[in-house]
Amino acid sequence: MSQSQQQNAPKGPSDVGIRIVSEALAEELVTRDLAFEAVEAVFAAMAREEARNFPVVREQLGHADAVYGFKSGFDRSGLVLGLKAGGYWPGNADKGLTNHQSTVCLFDPDTGRLAALVAGNYLTAVRTAASSAVSIAHLARKDAKTLGMVGAGHQSSFQLRAAVERRSFERVVAWNPHPDMLPRLRSVAEELGLAFEAVSAEALGGEADVIITITSAFEPLLQKDWIRPGTHIACMGTDTVGKQEVDAALLGAATVFTDEVAQSVSLGEAQHAVADGSLAEGDITPIGRVIDAQHPGRASDDEITLFDGTGVGLQDLAVAALAARLCEEHGRGESIAF
Repeated sequence: MSQSQQQNAPKGPSDVGIRIVSEALAEELVTRDLAFEAVEAVFAAMAREEARNFPVVREQLGHADAVYGFKSGFDRSGLVLGLKAGGYWPGNADKGLTNHQSTVCLFDPDTGRLAALVAGNYLTAVRTAASSAVSIAHLARKDAKTLGMVGAGHQSSFQLRAAVERRSFERVVAWNPHPDMLPRLRSVAEELGLAFEAVSAEALGGEADVIITITSAFEPLLQKDWIRPGTHIACMGTDTVGKQEVDAALLGAATVFTDEVAQSVSLGEAQHAVADGSLAEGDITPIGRVIDAQHPGRASDDEITLFDGTGVGLQDLAVAALAARLCEEHGRGESIAF
């Protein structure tokens, strides 16, 4: 067979390439706006029962203090099937690595064939920020001016940048258990033209119109009595059994939304409020219902709204599929036989 005949011959299953998307390519191609659109769309698909997450596997390794697991799902509307494998290695910072490490595997839903391997570290951060930004866009008061940031780790700058694109914030107030980490967040705020002030957690609750919590805490950092009427809170750090960022009574006093109810009550911020009776599972609304106009969202300017962002597998698949598609459209990334 000639070279031209080989090139034009039908490809068998073993000849089809797997798209490899590196961290650098994912960061170059998947912008905050594109991530926002992808996450918003998949939340709406979930509300229409056109997409579903499969049960999460998340385990302590008993080695390197690491937590490791899998998140997976299938979006029938977008024909996206796959899983994210990875977790949290707390000692990575000392090695010059990101503590969160993950990789997404995408499969052809028609054949089950592995179609792409996508680096997941940047995408995890940008999709988490997109999730809180979606909640701000649909639930925060239109006149919100002060953004409160609880947490100043790696993901906090992603959260800050995404949030300011959804409301006309003028000021950032921030608190972190380790105050020495706040200057990094200050520099991002000042780059964005926002006034920045480090405050106590209690003062933050009384001054902020929107609050984002993005920590790995196992105890409440914000109390119900500190939060003023009309505040929107996006709890983004609790994604494991035992973690907790806010007072359970706060969820009882708020109108609660989430990415997925099953995860919210089992490993999200709502796990504690449901366990102590402050909140009933039936009182939690998937945010996709607001996006899809099945629920009105915020009912008044005095209502406290809270988004429990547990981080679902479909978020990861949505942004990973977007990265793989953009690589293919632009002829970027490596494709290898497998």
